[in-house]
Amino acid sequence: MSEPQFRPMGEADVDSVLRIEFAAFSHPWTRGIFLDCVKSGYECWLMFLGDQQVGHGVLSAAGDECHLLNLTVKPESQSNGLGGKLLEHLLRRGRERGAETVFLEVRESNRAAIHLYERTGFNEIGRRRGYYPAVGGREDALVMACTLFD
Repeated sequence: MSEPQFRPMGEADVDSVLRIEFAAFSHPWTRGIFLDCVKSGYECWLMFLGDQQVGHGVLSAAGDECHLLNLTVKPESQSNGLGGKLLEHLLRRGRERGAETVFLEVRESNRAAIHLYERTGFNEIGRRRGYYPAVGGREDALVMACTLFD
């Protein structure tokens, strides 16, 4: 597999982002959320293999902290290391913006994502009860954090 390439997400990319988002999640982000992130100057990135868009991510950075808000790899491209490559890219962008610590929330049922984050150095620091909408109710989020090193 070739190395993925990255480019910033713009407003014109939101339709292609939503196609992946809706394929990957039962409760995807909306067009308005992605547009707000792009307009707010968040680190919004697309990931490509060749000319095929295979993922996207969103990171907000302020002061010495950043928050991973979205990390999505299209379902048919999952389980081959692309999530780790996208995470690595976003964490590098956070460091470049001066962040020393990164935070995230993840569904407690998303074992693959939790495993990726733990392998990358994240630790669980808390839980948000009923944070995520879920089929038949709400689902807890694990709050995780990682120290960024140069």
